[in-house]
Amino acid sequence: MSEIIFPNHQKYSTVKNFFRFIKFEHSIFALPYALIGMVWAAKGFPPANIVFWIVMAMISCRSAAMAYNRIIDKRIDALNPRTKNRELPKGKLSAKGAHIFFIASCGLFFISASALNPLTKILSPVALGLTLFYSLTKRFTLLSHFFLGLSIGISPLAAWIGTVPEIASPAIWLSAAVMFWIAGFDILYSLQDIEFDKEHHLHSIPAKIGIRNSLLISRFCHSLTVCYLIAAGSSYHAGVFYFIGVAVTTIMLIYEHSLVKENDFSNINIAFFNINGYVSISLFFFVLLDIYFS
Repeated sequence: MSEIIFPNHQKYSTVKNFFRFIKFEHSIFALPYALIGMVWAAKGFPPANIVFWIVMAMISCRSAAMAYNRIIDKRIDALNPRTKNRELPKGKLSAKGAHIFFIASCGLFFISASALNPLTKILSPVALGLTLFYSLTKRFTLLSHFFLGLSIGISPLAAWIGTVPEIASPAIWLSAAVMFWIAGFDILYSLQDIEFDKEHHLHSIPAKIGIRNSLLISRFCHSLTVCYLIAAGSSYHAGVFYFIGVAVTTIMLIYEHSLVKENDFSNINIAFFNINGYVSISLFFFVLLDIYFS
């Protein structure tokens, strides 16, 4: 019996390791914003096939980017006490398996983008290239946080184009909001690695300008997020429910910053993993209320 059960257990463990490898649960950060771009473009939910391919494109693009990041950062991750137990440094996944997963994710992304419309097919290499490029930026610029923000921030615009093959101002404003939202909380998250980044000559805003100034820049980024969310709603002529959602987002961002103090990083994971998930999901909820009940 043990000979039968063990292979299944191994398969289950491998699947779990792949999900952990790409932090699959973090897809919740950007996916709701992409869905906002989609439902705004369609003025409601588009046909099921469009929803399916947009979700597949989002998940596969992010999975490819995360896999690439883990592959090229394997040596760095092994040296960092915070990341040394990740799947590649720890040997829970093989380098070959990681490369196969990366290639498969890229393939699924191109298939998904091509299934939507000709414009998304043409732009898909640009979108994927941008998301992959972020992983290199910490090696040469402290603006890496903003490259991450840009790589994820294009998701509402990409979903809008995937729904209606055109570029529209509400999607641009919404993408700008997501860009600075991501950059703002990535600056907070990188506070944990400030000494490691200095020691290993990795570029980040905290390592370059210190904790206090980094907190100020993060707050400024999130202030811009709120401004751009307002601009997006105004450009779209959104109703009252949307702007209630923006108000709720603002309150949650203020609370997020209250959790991270100059001399206390113990709540960073709560701010990063919990609050930011609530931010994106709640705004999507209010967008749906606005579309269907305003």
